[in-house]
Amino acid sequence: MAKKHESYFRDKLTTVDEQGKRVWLFPKKPKGKFFNRRSALALFLLTLLYVGPFLKVHGEPLMMFNVLERKFILFGITFWPQDFHLIVIMLITLILFVVLFTVIFGRLFCGWVCPQTIFMEFVFRRIEYLIEGNSAAQRKLAKQPMNFEKLWKKSLKHFIFYAIAFITANTFLAYIIGIDQLMVFIKEGPARHLSGFIGLLIFSGIFYFIFAFFREQVCTIACPYGRLQSVLIDTKTLIVAYDYKRGEPRGPLSKAKSGELGDCVNCNACVAVCPTGIDIRNGTQLECINCTACIDACDATMDKVKRPKGLIRYDSEEGIEKGVHHLFNTRSIAYSVVLTLLLMFVAALFVVRGDYEVTILRARGSMYQEYGKDSLSNIYNYDIVNKSREPLQVRMKLISPAGRIHFIGGQLTVPVGKEQNGTFMVVLPKKGMNSSKILLVIGLYHNGNKVEKYHSTFVAPNDLDKKIK
Repeated sequence: MAKKHESYFRDKLTTVDEQGKRVWLFPKKPKGKFFNRRSALALFLLTLLYVGPFLKVHGEPLMMFNVLERKFILFGITFWPQDFHLIVIMLITLILFVVLFTVIFGRLFCGWVCPQTIFMEFVFRRIEYLIEGNSAAQRKLAKQPMNFEKLWKKSLKHFIFYAIAFITANTFLAYIIGIDQLMVFIKEGPARHLSGFIGLLIFSGIFYFIFAFFREQVCTIACPYGRLQSVLIDTKTLIVAYDYKRGEPRGPLSKAKSGELGDCVNCNACVAVCPTGIDIRNGTQLECINCTACIDACDATMDKVKRPKGLIRYDSEEGIEKGVHHLFNTRSIAYSVVLTLLLMFVAALFVVRGDYEVTILRARGSMYQEYGKDSLSNIYNYDIVNKSREPLQVRMKLISPAGRIHFIGGQLTVPVGKEQNGTFMVVLPKKGMNSSKILLVIGLYHNGNKVEKYHSTFVAPNDLDKKIK
């Protein structure tokens, strides 16, 4: 009778040995339906990343994050410093979205769209497989003493690694300053922009170090998202899970004919392909990024031994225990409602966001002034922020009551993304005044079209109230 598998408590990372030294991983190249789907998604995301700086909408980049000029563009929508509250709210919404998404779907983000996973598994490891061979060949190459074969393979690999890191650093720079400005820097050469070029090399070095040496340690040590997993998931969360009820006790196929063993033939294929070196059969673990490599490996083994697929699958702990998992339950519906409300709130902020932000205030400490024999005047200060894609010729007209506006110092032109202020005078005839505080309606016009409407007050003498009586 085969001995049942005994679970154990693991008190160290899989990538650390008994002496506390780094255990270098050589995961086997995965293959299967999930890997093919992830590859297609990775290709799309990588294409979007590298092509993104060249995509433009109305002459502006599709996406740009110019922290130097405090100008941000998201999918063609420009955000200026005055829209900082929108950026903050969007970031908060994104964080809450990730948190609530994790509660329902676990670390699906890590395995499918995380940049660390995309670059590591679908760029850098692919290059290693091409140059150094499969996992067994890589392990053999690492153990052998330095010779010509090892020298040229390692040198070529790391040269390509750094080249990719440098290209990626330039791509990120294009998202900051724009592709046009980057091309100007390239044509002028690094000598004209030495400090920027040094910064680019440093960033490339960090990027290269992460994917050439640090690797899976990012997910297990540096990334806070993995640490949050333990407090975000519960028994209803959808995760990559091993069906221990069906798989245990484990044993080789040759001993499974008696019917006393489970479906797991203890082939360790799931461990061999794991990019973080864990054994998924020991349950949900800190290092697991839900990459589905173990699912593909196990399904391939089940095909070979003619047993049903799904011994390792997307499921919840509750689903494994009870055999039934409902994705749309009370909890998931409640979280989905919260997410929907958050997205609706952000969408509403975008709808009410105008192309211009204008503040009109009566000059502090100023009173009314006689203007000629039959009129009074008030002085106002204005501040205009132009969020549109073209310069704004400031034109203001008094909609009500009847009167006129005189700009002091001439009218201003507000450049794109800039803020300008100035002073103007409102002149109203005394005739018809029936209050000491008169409501003003001022229209802001651009190219002859009214784009905004603002309200203010006009101060008149107090004795006008007596005339009313």
